[in-house]
Amino acid sequence: MSKAARQRSARERLAEERKRQAQKQQRTRALTIAISALAIVALAVVVTVYVVNKKDKTTYTGALAPATRLADGGVLMGKPGVKAPKLEMFEDFQCPICHEMENTSGNTVKRLAAEGKVNVVYYPFWLFKEQTEPVKGNSQRAANAALCAPGDKWVQYHDKIYKNQPEEGSNGFSNKDLIGWAKDLGFDTPAFEQCVKGLQKQSQIDAMTNYAEQTRKVTGTPTVFLNGQSLDLTNVLLKPSALEKAVLAAKPVDVTPSASASTAPSGSPSPSASKSSK
Repeated sequence: MSKAARQRSARERLAEERKRQAQKQQRTRALTIAISALAIVALAVVVTVYVVNKKDKTTYTGALAPATRLADGGVLMGKPGVKAPKLEMFEDFQCPICHEMENTSGNTVKRLAAEGKVNVVYYPFWLFKEQTEPVKGNSQRAANAALCAPGDKWVQYHDKIYKNQPEEGSNGFSNKDLIGWAKDLGFDTPAFEQCVKGLQKQSQIDAMTNYAEQTRKVTGTPTVFLNGQSLDLTNVLLKPSALEKAVLAAKPVDVTPSASASTAPSGSPSPSASKSSK
């Protein structure tokens, strides 16, 4: 091969190599841009989820709707005289998913009740009565203390119990703590202390548990009924916007202490007894 031919061949190889390098750089730039775009989208999703969850889990600071005890042992939270959809919430204070639902949608429930758009009836009961300790005892003590609490402070105490829920398998809801939280809320009376320490609401716990499991066929918690229809946990209860949409679409029904008296479970207190426990 002549010298000129060798030089031409070298130039061609150099040009080919430069072409390959340029193509490689183009591919690298394109890949970098694509990865950056995906990262931006992922970040946007994370930020959106964070903002939504932060909003959902922000403590509701508005006025609460009044709470009163019903003849069946439940606690009604709703504006007096307002006819609205009925949301029944069966729960166990030791239940982690109940805790999650309260963190996620509890504020929405309280706000809707305060606005007169829903009447909420809470039914705490002893779901974990067949479990081993400490879950069994935690559940029992919390349910008893909630039934000892006065109606006008019940929702605040309900929230306090959930805020301090022990991890499953660990000891919690001690009598000392249950009484201390009542003191924080201003109803640490000798009668309340005796009620907590003596498990004085055990018969009512049993009656409400029987009502939940036998009459209403509740098999797990949280179980929530809207005008008698069970709501899906994943798609409604843990999605505040979906829960609000369902409530606003439901028909108003009558929810009053007198209307609930006929459905009282066996062993629950009479209306007069309920008033004396406030």
